[in-house]
Parts: sequence; C-alpha cells; structure tokens
Amino acid sequence: MKNKENDLSDRFLDFAAEIIKLVVGLNKTAVERYIAGQLTRSGTSPGANYEEACGAESRADFIHKLRIVLKELRESLYWLRVIKKANIITDTYPEFPALLEETKELTKIIGQSIITAKKNK
Repeated sequence: MKNKENDLSDRFLDFAAEIIKLVVGLNKTAVERYIAGQLTRSGTSPGANYEEACGAESRADFIHKLRIVLKELRESLYWLRVIKKANIITDTYPEFPALLEETKELTKIIGQSIITAKKNK
C-alpha cells in the first residue's frame, strides 16, 4: 500500500532523474557546464534530504532537514529559471515546462510541510 510519504519519495526520485536527463544535454559550453554542475547538486539532493527527514530523530531534526530540502528546491528552481531566461533549452528537452512546474509544486509542498510541522510542535 502506498502512502503520501512513499508518493513524495517517488516524486523526488523522478525529479532527480529528470534533472539528470536535462543536465546531460547541457554540457556543451563553459556556462552550460557550470549551470549543469550547480543544477546536478541542487536537483539531486532534495530526495536524499527528504529521505533523511523521514528518519529524523526529533521534530526539530525533521523541520531542519525539510528546510534543507526546501533550500535545494529553491536553488534548483533558480537554475531552471536561468536556463529558461537565457534560452539555453531547445527542442532537445521538451519536458522542460513540466520539470519547471514540478519544481514549483514540490517547493510548495515542502514549504507547507514545514509550516504544518512547526504548528504541531
């Protein structure tokens, strides 16, 4: 039986995989390589940090780890917006709009989770 935690874990896993697919197509110029490195780090870490949060030792630890997830998602969103603004993405990655939207949705979910966890202290 799937629960919300597993669903979110799966979404983060899919998110990391999509980030990797995008990054593979970016490594052509010095700027693209730089952005690719930044996006690889920020885009693959939310899932790992979310898994850490699920095993948190306390509510404070849980909130702290979720804040790290949120920080990494916000950085990923920034780099995706840079890619869009600089017109770096071409027809080679048609899933870009969906990835951008998923980043925004995951950011909202984690932000709301932090608020809820703080209220339930």
